[in-house]
Amino acid sequence: MTSVLFDAPGPRAKWRNIVYSVLFVVVAALVVWWVVAKLNDKNQLDWVKWKPFFTDSQAWTTYLLPGLGQTLLAAAISVVIALPLGAVFGIARLSDHAWVRGPAATIVEFFRSIPVLIMMLVANEVYAQYTSVSTDDRPLYAVITGLVLYNASVLAEIVRAGILSLPKGQTEAAQAIGLRKGQIMRSILLPQSVTAMLPAIVSQLVVIVKDTAIGGSLLNFSELIASVRPLSAAYGANTIACFTIVALIYIVVNFSLTSFATWLEKRLRAGKKSTGAVLSATTVDTGGSGTTGVQPLAKADA
Repeated sequence: MTSVLFDAPGPRAKWRNIVYSVLFVVVAALVVWWVVAKLNDKNQLDWVKWKPFFTDSQAWTTYLLPGLGQTLLAAAISVVIALPLGAVFGIARLSDHAWVRGPAATIVEFFRSIPVLIMMLVANEVYAQYTSVSTDDRPLYAVITGLVLYNASVLAEIVRAGILSLPKGQTEAAQAIGLRKGQIMRSILLPQSVTAMLPAIVSQLVVIVKDTAIGGSLLNFSELIASVRPLSAAYGANTIACFTIVALIYIVVNFSLTSFATWLEKRLRAGKKSTGAVLSATTVDTGGSGTTGVQPLAKADA
């Protein structure tokens, strides 16, 4: 069967795909075997190097869990601040007024172009020179500041792209019934674009979680990866085992975040499908004119 997006493979293409798949599996298996053999030769797979993570709770309570807590704390605060800030700048870039659109675009492009590492270092220096933030709290503040400035600018572009991806008919139908631009943005465009933006937003949230490690390497921020050094020193030269456990923790955290986003996206799509329209009498404020115009727009959207 031929799709509108691609041609269905024929017998030769199917045979070629099978050969490529088998070759990929064989090469991947050889790589895994080579890695395991090298680790075994260096005694990295000895039980004594992995034993602390399964038999000694202190490895978790003293090193890994506090580091994970700091990572999640910095990421959570950054997300809470960056998401609404990015939405504001993304919407401002779509303003009809040049005095709003211009500064918003300048700010977004400025912070999006600077590496997050530089922003963390500058923020740390500013807090040291011009604030009374204690030395213990300064790395956390600097990491959050850098993550917020950079990721808010990226999220602003995601919001702008999500809104622009909607059909123009949505805006035109709303204008036809007399809704103002603010009402159109708040009641029609933003709710509909959230589903389209969600995969990109989740990808950026995963980046935020991982970027907290930058503060650990350069600002002595006590996040998850930074806990590897004292953990390895406390239990001997088991650095590879420590990094493997930390990598597995990151995979679990980010997979949980992605799974939640996938579930939320399905709920949002199912909710829109069940109602058949984004607008309703309770979600559209027509500026004191009651529910005028809701039903015609719902039909247009459907």
